Amino acid sequence: MNNPRARALADRIEQGASALASFAEGLSDAEWNTMVPGDGRAVGVTVHHVANMYPIEVELTQVLASGKPIEGVTWAAVADINKKHAHEQANVSKKDAIELLRRNSKAAADAVRTIKDEDLDHAAPVSLNADAPLTCQFFIEDHALRHSFHHLARMKAALKR
Repeated sequence: MNNPRARALADRIEQGASALASFAEGLSDAEWNTMVPGDGRAVGVTVHHVANMYPIEVELTQVLASGKPIEGVTWAAVADINKKHAHEQANVSKKDAIELLRRNSKAAADAVRTIKDEDLDHAAPVSLNADAPLTCQFFIEDHALRHSFHHLARMKAALKR
């Protein structure tokens, strides 16, 4: 497929995930278990969280790419998912989290590469954003792409790196 915009977005997803994985690989056990201020999760749990969210982010992206609205997704639901995940993954190993990050980010990027560039322009209401009619491209950039960069910056601040 010749989808240069989708390929560029996918490359940027992989760039962010790679930066997060590289950072995580260099962490000591103490750093891995450091709580991220204002987040309530340890660094390691947050790495796993980013990895865990890729499939959901891609599924929602595909809804928008098809021209359909994203319905029923709220910040309260996201908070519940995050709380449950943090509890279940409280002792996640660095190896497991990084492997999941690499696997899920690759799958997400591969899925984004299959989106036709013209479908990136589809806009539909997104319940997570007060039913604002957002484009598929914006949703990719604001979720699957931005997510790793957002949490990496917070982790670096928490660890003063």
